[in-house]
Amino acid sequence: MALRITTPIQMRFADIDSFGHVNNIAQQAYFDLGKTALYQELWRLTSELRRIPAIIVSLQTDFMEQILYGDDIVVVTEVESIGTKSLTLCQCIMRGEQLCTRSRTVMVCYDSEQRQSVEVPDAWREILK
Repeated sequence: MALRITTPIQMRFADIDSFGHVNNIAQQAYFDLGKTALYQELWRLTSELRRIPAIIVSLQTDFMEQILYGDDIVVVTEVESIGTKSLTLCQCIMRGEQLCTRSRTVMVCYDSEQRQSVEVPDAWREILK
């Protein structure tokens, strides 16, 4: 896919457990920052589609390496595939070239006024192909 977003992460004191590791809940918050950056870019590039949000319907996370307080990390967010109404995101927390955590998220485009899923906008497909 054409759009790849890299989001630098600033750790907070509350992200760290008693062993000095970044806890799994904080890592999900980091992934949310990456999702937000991706959608902000999609909305910026297709401003007429600002009202179309996406909601999470499935989430899977694999933890490969510990992340410690002070590590310089980023979240890399890409769209792995596009369905009729859904996007599958692949996100990675990276420390340099080292993969620490990977997450796959299925998100469905959703019209909150109609309270139903909608098709992925063609303008998004053009950007993400």
